[in-house]
Amino acid sequence: MVFCLALGRQAHACSASAGQTGEASWYGPGLQGNRTASGEPFDMWAMTAAHPCLPMGTRILVTVLATGRSLLVTVNDRLPSRRRILDLSAGAARALGIASRGVAAVQLSLPSPSVLAAR
Repeated sequence: MVFCLALGRQAHACSASAGQTGEASWYGPGLQGNRTASGEPFDMWAMTAAHPCLPMGTRILVTVLATGRSLLVTVNDRLPSRRRILDLSAGAARALGIASRGVAAVQLSLPSPSVLAAR
């Protein structure tokens, strides 16, 4: 579990392993090539996401609650919104089937070693 300062500067636990659920959106157009919080250039077609406080490079399994579709993404940016738990890259949103809707209810979890090995 990681502790971070977010949402009003109060320290709170930041963990995807507990099955954090909430609303996810996506971003990309107009930001292609801009520097992310991790320092790398943003690639809107890569399987990446912005999260409020998980460490950069953390791989998380994102599951769309309405469809059960899931995808492994890497955290490489920070999420400025307080209303959502995740901003997906355009490519990740498309792969999950939520690009046309714009937002979706999702569950975040840390993938098991077998899931990581298979991908």
